[in-house]
Amino acid sequence: MPNTQDGEPRGFIDPIKQLPEFYDTESRVAVLGHPIHAMSVAFPIALTFTLLGADLLYWWTGDAFWARAGVWSAGGGFLLGLVAGLSGTAELLLVAGIRARTAAWSHFILAVLLLALLGVNWGYRLSDYEAVVLPYGLLLSIFCVIMVSVTGWHGGKLVFDYRLGAKKGS
Repeated sequence: MPNTQDGEPRGFIDPIKQLPEFYDTESRVAVLGHPIHAMSVAFPIALTFTLLGADLLYWWTGDAFWARAGVWSAGGGFLLGLVAGLSGTAELLLVAGIRARTAAWSHFILAVLLLALLGVNWGYRLSDYEAVVLPYGLLLSIFCVIMVSVTGWHGGKLVFDYRLGAKKGS
């Protein structure tokens, strides 16, 4: 069955597209038109990968420096993730066109789970950062990298495929 011009299969109608606010997807939490959420997610993503790298280097070298670097990476990823999460939650709640899409809610749920995992990973390391790296700290870091990859992929899909949060061209 061939598709219509808007990509929908013939005979199927997306009721969400009928809502007037469906195309209202411009960011409301932005600086000079640049969405804060899109700008701030780079830091927790990078720190999550840094955490895994520090754990792997600690495993390889046994140098306590890498265990300490892991504590800082986990804490920074979690705290900056909270900033990114607050701006993303504000976008979700304030912009009707974002709120109308189930993909945005999936991204939100995955991001909350990721934040919880980063918080657990950081909290786990605070008492004795060197002793907890192997094996559970490393396993948590691997799981966090998997989660940040899946969450980031969904977030990127929302921005690049659906143009959510992007400023409309003139």
